Amino acid sequence: MGADQAAGHPDMPDPWTLRYRGFDPGEEGLREALCAVGNGYVVSRGAAPESVADGIHYPGTYVAGCYDRAASTVLGNVVTNEDLINCPNWLPLTFRPVGGEWFTGPPAEQTLELDLRRGVLIRDAVVEDGHGRRTRLVQRRFASQARPHLLALESTFTPENWSGLLEVRSALDARVANTGVARYRGLAERHLVPVGQGVDEYGLLWVEAEAAGSPLRIALSARTDTDGASAVATERHEGWAAHLITVPAERGRPVTVEKTAALYTSRDLAVETPLRACLLLAAEAATFEELLSEHVLRWTELWRRCRIDADFDGTGPLHLNLFHLLQTYTEHSVDLDVGVPARGLHGEAYRGHVFWDELFVLRLLNLRFPELARAVLRYRHRRLDAARRLARGAGLRGAMYPWQSASDGREESQQLHLNPLSGRWLPDHSHLQRHVGSAVAYNVWQYYQATGDRDFLAEAGAETLLEIARFWSSAATHDRDRGRWSIRGVLGPDEYHDAYPWTDRPGLDDNAYTNVLASWVLARAQDALDVLPGYRRDELCERLGLDALELDRWQDVGRHLHVPFHEGVLSQFDGYERLAELDWAAYRARYPDLRRLDRILEAEGDTVNRYKASKQADALMLWFLFSAREVRDLLRRLGYPAHHELLRRTTGYYLRRTVHGSTLSSVVHSWVLTRSDRRASWRHFRDTLAADLRDSQHGTTAEGVHLGAMAGAVDLLQRCYTGLEVREDALWLDPRLPSALSRLELDLRYRGHWGVTISVERRTVTVSLREDRQDPVLIRLRGTEAAVRPGETRRFRL
Repeated sequence: MGADQAAGHPDMPDPWTLRYRGFDPGEEGLREALCAVGNGYVVSRGAAPESVADGIHYPGTYVAGCYDRAASTVLGNVVTNEDLINCPNWLPLTFRPVGGEWFTGPPAEQTLELDLRRGVLIRDAVVEDGHGRRTRLVQRRFASQARPHLLALESTFTPENWSGLLEVRSALDARVANTGVARYRGLAERHLVPVGQGVDEYGLLWVEAEAAGSPLRIALSARTDTDGASAVATERHEGWAAHLITVPAERGRPVTVEKTAALYTSRDLAVETPLRACLLLAAEAATFEELLSEHVLRWTELWRRCRIDADFDGTGPLHLNLFHLLQTYTEHSVDLDVGVPARGLHGEAYRGHVFWDELFVLRLLNLRFPELARAVLRYRHRRLDAARRLARGAGLRGAMYPWQSASDGREESQQLHLNPLSGRWLPDHSHLQRHVGSAVAYNVWQYYQATGDRDFLAEAGAETLLEIARFWSSAATHDRDRGRWSIRGVLGPDEYHDAYPWTDRPGLDDNAYTNVLASWVLARAQDALDVLPGYRRDELCERLGLDALELDRWQDVGRHLHVPFHEGVLSQFDGYERLAELDWAAYRARYPDLRRLDRILEAEGDTVNRYKASKQADALMLWFLFSAREVRDLLRRLGYPAHHELLRRTTGYYLRRTVHGSTLSSVVHSWVLTRSDRRASWRHFRDTLAADLRDSQHGTTAEGVHLGAMAGAVDLLQRCYTGLEVREDALWLDPRLPSALSRLELDLRYRGHWGVTISVERRTVTVSLREDRQDPVLIRLRGTEAAVRPGETRRFRL
């Protein structure tokens, strides 16, 4: 082991390899999350094949969209949660020299390498048993990007100082539970009930399970191949089946065992039964090397479409972030009717739910994989009726999208949450983050701007946007004293503040981010109607019962919502100026990490609601979504004078009071600081780029990666530092490269063009289009406007 790398800690010897040496029990959960392999249908954590869930290891496997609902009792109250299911375990494989003990880990020596370019996890280990017999173990595994229902594990055993019979046990295990998040223990965790196991007539292992609270059924089968086996036996228990293979082994001569697993669920299309489908696929699957070859080809295509060339030393973490995004949502996700889980498919944090994080993910996908962005938006549109139901339940009209969504679009936010510092269960009001609906609307409009896909807008996008606008109009109440409209009882993105300290009523009034976004949504609703063909516009208005009187109200509300200010800055919410200042020096002296200031204060018998302190960017989110000019225009449309100093003053005010308790916070601050302090912007960028690699939230990455922050970090290069915007039927560029970055080049898709190359340097911007039959692309850059034709290259001077 190198002196510069402690056991269990990662390094990146090149931009395409994540490497771990040795074994550190305390870091194992993090390593398993970061070394997960997946393909958009299934993700399998990077646990050792011989391991079991024991508090150190957690061999979880997750299939997109597979949830189960179960009830638990907390403080005498019955609470119901829907969880992403930990699926039957395909990995189990161990070995022993005959007469020895089964290897259960850890090995005497070990190096793990995640090959990001090829999507392969490689393990090189030395195992020594109680008799001193040493065996070199080399394993490769992947989840096929070419055949999404297949996973493969190759294990090569080489005796170093012994010869004799080698016994290998390759198993499938449906006796799994959801125990990957310590905070959830004590709640319902058994989501699968084994219903069968066995070996078919061709020697294939299989297990089958059904969800405890839903009709979901999951089947898993496996083929285990090796040359020269002297005996093959099987072993079965309830929910578990195994091959027992005995092979002659000689010192220095490798023995290779291939395990190919197939997984199907009852949610899958074009299958008779999950069990029949997985047995058929496992039987027909090619060899490990053949499967690997087509898998690598698909990864080559993905990386080609995600090319970002940047001359700085962080391209390793950049590739790692893209890698996990491309494992979570791919072409194999499109027909699954699934959203983007905030923590990927890498663990059980947030129960695998969908939040607003797609706001950060789709900004990246729109210009790389627009078909994936469209699939996410269709997931939202399919749940439009559920959002309407939520609005009706609140006595409102339109569509009120839930803060947390899973299978059917109902509100999945928890009612209680545990503070591990105090041990107390507390009321949870996070469902009041109504701004998630505006995020959905923003995503619809940004997708249309990037693609020009009027068919989607006509079929689904406009209806979604209009119903969200209707909700905001319905949610607004008129304040006669102010002569303005207010939106009351909500939470902003900050999340720390969920009530005023002087009232028992949950929620806050006139959150600035919420209100300005609601105004924007109401304006874009009219734009969406204007874009539609006349007959479709009439159909949609008739279907929704939308008339001129209601549209006039939307305009009135959208132009007269209350936006609070204090001390010359945008207030986070109405009444914010009445809160106390925290003694920051005292708290920083007592607590080295204030990211969970809310928990600290609650454990002390206090509440963060009393203080001007933020978990993450809130009001500043406006400048993340819109350019400074657009924010000024939005505020002026609302009747507020918006001077050029507002951004600088608001940024400085809240930056001093923000603890960055969310990985998304550094994304937003990096973006906003680009306009005022590029060095600080770059520091936040580097922080967010390596947030999961370094586990900056202290233990949370082991429970699942932070997909929004991962995508947001990449998008800082793609759109922030290039100043790239898509609006008004043009690509807008306004580069602001930090001093540490002298060159950026990226390939994009835009409105049917599959090859738009943008190269940004200190003094020039170059835009190139590949030859095709599409229309020219309009480029706008600092007062310059030019139409670039297919096959043409244009250079602009800065």
